[in-house]
Amino acid sequence: MSSRGSLVLVTGATGYIGGRLVGELLEAGHRVRCLARTPAKLEAAAWRDEVEVVAGDIEGDLTRAVDGVDAVYYLVHSIGEGDDWTEREAAAAANVRDAAAAAGVGRIVYLGGLGAGDDEFDLSPHLRSRHRVGEVLADGPVPVTELRAAVIIGSGSASFEMLRYLVEVLPVMVTPKWVDTRCQPIAVRDVLRYLVDVLAVDATEGRVLEIGGPDVLTYREMMAVYAEEAQLRPRVVIPVPVLTPRLSSLWVGLVTPLPRALARPLVDSLVNEVVVRDESILDLCPGPRIGYRESVQLALRRVEAHDVTTSWSGADIRSAAEPLPTDPEWSGGAVHLDVRERVVHAPPTVVHSSVCGVGGRRGWYAGEWLWEVRGLLDKIVGGPGMRRGRRDPDRLRVGDAVDFWRVETVEPEALLRLRAEMRLPGVASIEWRIEPLPDDADGERCRLVQTATFVPRGLWGRAYWYGVAPFHGFVFPGLIRGLATAAERTVEQGRVAAVG
Repeated sequence: MSSRGSLVLVTGATGYIGGRLVGELLEAGHRVRCLARTPAKLEAAAWRDEVEVVAGDIEGDLTRAVDGVDAVYYLVHSIGEGDDWTEREAAAAANVRDAAAAAGVGRIVYLGGLGAGDDEFDLSPHLRSRHRVGEVLADGPVPVTELRAAVIIGSGSASFEMLRYLVEVLPVMVTPKWVDTRCQPIAVRDVLRYLVDVLAVDATEGRVLEIGGPDVLTYREMMAVYAEEAQLRPRVVIPVPVLTPRLSSLWVGLVTPLPRALARPLVDSLVNEVVVRDESILDLCPGPRIGYRESVQLALRRVEAHDVTTSWSGADIRSAAEPLPTDPEWSGGAVHLDVRERVVHAPPTVVHSSVCGVGGRRGWYAGEWLWEVRGLLDKIVGGPGMRRGRRDPDRLRVGDAVDFWRVETVEPEALLRLRAEMRLPGVASIEWRIEPLPDDADGERCRLVQTATFVPRGLWGRAYWYGVAPFHGFVFPGLIRGLATAAERTVEQGRVAAVG
């Protein structure tokens, strides 16, 4: 049993599960050491200053990494990294196993893959390798706890991202017969809870434990639920028995940003039923489990908030399902950004006042006729259009209407964020962030950062963004320039008045 304050080594801290587990371990009172081939990848992590980072590779010398460690979390894989990736996975597991034994480590906790067949060779190469890694780790004196999970639901999970992009991009899908394979998905928050809890339970030592959520669904049903929660029209799924996993992996590569080397093993694994058959974990580590629909809701919640700077908080149940800075670039769903910056020769107070005067009678500074046309089109389809204006020409409060926007956040001298209420195939916002300049001690200048964000809904949402993108090249530069000019003109008028 590992008590609070024990030192644990997390391998794969730059990965999907590892990056989230570190925060949970710290929250549980453990001391954490991270092993990373490229430590710089962890600099953006919110917990970076609370952990020790050791540069190294699981295939290399691990003496320093395992020195004084009570437990090791094995959360790495080499899926798709070369033709010999399965052999490399087994060799790396043996290296960690032997290093842990030499250092007197008390426990190895490994997250593997759920799946069973009449014969091990009935499994896909991916799942077969996951099982083999567990066997290699256990073939030593250090007790191993192996947790086997199916599809993990959370933004950043490769399997979830594949499902996300397929459903959002394709209103009609021609799929192999694996679309009706049963699966027992599990919320990433539940995976993290189990990973932390098993350390405190002696009875989990030397065990292979299957973990899953409360729901058993087919992949077709999982896609249908995702479409509902993402507010998409029902997807048409047409299974074709002759479509092989190899062929389906090719179109997965075309419509999703997942690397093909990763997508192929994942698609191959979809032919295997992944359902929990031994529920011992429920007695060993009891606790409520998150259902599939709720786990999808949690994974989409960040998109609903469309705050691309949301940071990790181990105590927040939503955060585990949200993207982290350490996640791959292809994770988190499609988010389109238009970012503009401008140094303004005016104090932050004046700039913020100028920004808060946008819309209404003062307008949008550039392409006014485009804004009017967009408002008219919105009115025609049942939206608010541009007629609402604004309640106060000089001040904004959270909840105020600004033409077809709504004030979402106001921070004095720092931020204004508006959320679009026009009819859109997605979620749109625009914000202005005011940042001090390090070389301006007097506070007479600042940087204005304007960010327009659009989270598309389905294929039509993506088409909409690219359709209006040419107009953005005219409207958005003029908007930030107009706001900056208005602020500078206010400063100049103040100077003239002072002289007069």
